[in-house]
Amino acid sequence: MDNPANDTHHSTPIAAWLAEGQSSQRDMLASLQALKLQGNTPFNIIASHRHDRPEIFEFADVVYREPLDTTVDTDIDITADIDEQIATDSVSRWQFVLEEAQRQNVKVLLTGRNGIDYEAQREAFESAGIRLLTGATSIAALESIDDKFAFMQQCYAHNIPVADAWRFDNIAELKALLATYGHQPLCVKPVTGIFAQGFWRLDSGKAKDENYDSFEHLYFTEEKKINTEQFLHAYTKSQMIHERPIPMLLMPYLSGREYSIDVVCEYGEVLAAVTRHKTGKIQHVGYEQSVMGVVIPLIKAFGCDGIVSVQTKEDDEGQHRVLEINSRPSGGIGYTAHSGVDLTQVGFGYWLGLTDKPKLADIAQQVTPCQVRSIMMSVKI
Repeated sequence: MDNPANDTHHSTPIAAWLAEGQSSQRDMLASLQALKLQGNTPFNIIASHRHDRPEIFEFADVVYREPLDTTVDTDIDITADIDEQIATDSVSRWQFVLEEAQRQNVKVLLTGRNGIDYEAQREAFESAGIRLLTGATSIAALESIDDKFAFMQQCYAHNIPVADAWRFDNIAELKALLATYGHQPLCVKPVTGIFAQGFWRLDSGKAKDENYDSFEHLYFTEEKKINTEQFLHAYTKSQMIHERPIPMLLMPYLSGREYSIDVVCEYGEVLAAVTRHKTGKIQHVGYEQSVMGVVIPLIKAFGCDGIVSVQTKEDDEGQHRVLEINSRPSGGIGYTAHSGVDLTQVGFGYWLGLTDKPKLADIAQQVTPCQVRSIMMSVKI
């Protein structure tokens, strides 16, 4: 195996770059710093973000402020103890990152939240010798992952058990769907979106006694429940929906446990994975073969590539049904380190040429089941 760490064409050490992510960039950078301390091969760790994020940048050796779309934000305070570079020209994000990545001898780039923009330029990054990790290897695959309705249809085509969904674009379509499927527990969510934005369980009150109180939906908002009639009224009267229609999905509400699976993968092959489910505030971290039986063919079907996360949920019979793939690391990927398998280190160690290609069977044996509780921490900025 060629080892990029033995690169003799640059005096600059090889580097790994984590571009702006959704929620786990800081934890992953900390894992990379720990990986660097474990080995004898020096490599630089680069982080970039649109905004000044010192709590993220403190774990990087070199930091960049990414261009804001096609313009550049130069309002930044220079931090003295790290090498910080500022974009000063009006360039596209991918072009800025590519140019600086070449200058910094970057061998691996995890694109984070702007995967499709980078994916469109895959050939340019590969020509520069940069291993591009967008979550897949084509724009079409990333778009089908982001569009939950298209995602469901592709799962059907590959005989992968997936949560059913029916798309609606207006109130008439929603009412027609409710007339057909309203006899069962239901929920709604946008066709595209993250962090459960727009997700609501629809509660008709049929399962409650005569003292059913719809005010609880307004009071206990973390339960993400709303009376069906209230949702219909709000949807119908929404000025936001009128001005900017949002495609939505009506879905059966699955009653079983929900799983998050963090996956290191390469061209559709699962190299390493850690599963977890939550009870109350406790994350149960481990490796459950039953859920991996769904995840492995799913990753293959979409040709996933990089570090991604999968959500599944059990139906009434205990069958795992896929909810979605996130084409980027989850916010909880840092939890994997508690199992004895830090997936950030596993993936980047391999892609940087520091370790051999991981084997899923071996990784599964190394996972030690554990329980994890997240705690709030503060960072002085």
